[in-house]
Amino acid sequence: MLSETAKQKIREQMARYPVSRSALGCALYIAQDECGGWVPHEAIYDIAEVMGMEPADVESMMSFYVMYNKAPTGKYLIEICHNISCAVMGCSRLFDVVHEKCGLAPGDTTEDGLFTLKGVECSAACGGAPAVQINGMFHEKCTPEHLSELIDRCRAEGSPKENYYNAVYTPERAAAERKA
Repeated sequence: MLSETAKQKIREQMARYPVSRSALGCALYIAQDECGGWVPHEAIYDIAEVMGMEPADVESMMSFYVMYNKAPTGKYLIEICHNISCAVMGCSRLFDVVHEKCGLAPGDTTEDGLFTLKGVECSAACGGAPAVQINGMFHEKCTPEHLSELIDRCRAEGSPKENYYNAVYTPERAAAERKA
């Protein structure tokens, strides 16, 4: 399932840590990036094999964290935090916008495969509530109007630009981009 290139990237991440198992999060991102935004069951076995782990260990990490997708997602993954700070600051209006503009409820993907909506328990952006992530890019203090504009912009682009929600974000890459 995973290409040799992906497996090599996982090995490189493992070499960065004193305990190679610490690279599991990176490995899941690498698999998710290669598999089009989600981690199929077959990829879990490949990760486990490369890392010398049991598939159940990989699955347990994947089931704990919301950033690893267990099913195919749209080209744009819209994640709206609905934890207490975001709830108090009006995240329900943001869910309404996505429903009105895209016809989505949390967990749904548009028929054209462009958008997926996910409600997340906490995006660790309480000071910027309500918080939305689109393909991992934060939009804090997001208003319904702003989210509506973001959806329109995504629809006009038709395909996401590179983002930081996948394995392409590494300290080396971030440093190179700062210099550019």
